[in-house]
Amino acid sequence: MQNINDASRGYLKTLFKRAKETRIYKPFQSTGLALAEILDDQENKAIYIRLAKIYDNDELIRKARDVAERKSVDNKGAYFMKMLKEIEKLERPKFVYKKKVKKPIKQKLF
Repeated sequence: MQNINDASRGYLKTLFKRAKETRIYKPFQSTGLALAEILDDQENKAIYIRLAKIYDNDELIRKARDVAERKSVDNKGAYFMKMLKEIEKLERPKFVYKKKVKKPIKQKLF
């Protein structure tokens, strides 16, 4: 029974270690995390990743640095969102769902 407990403790330690590592697979994900770090808004990382997917990444980082340099701004994330209207969206192709075509039913003749 001790072997099972030791194995489960080792497994849990491994899971905790893996949970701390970041998993970035796409460039817009790293841009979104950089935006959250620049604006000191780690709670809203998912929003910044989504914005990096929609908007031009260079413009986003440029505006975020501009907002971060301003001393008078208390909530940098909210001010950045207000300034987001000035940044142009990227034209990305939209995903089109295919319509399902009904197959004709074959009737059996007796």
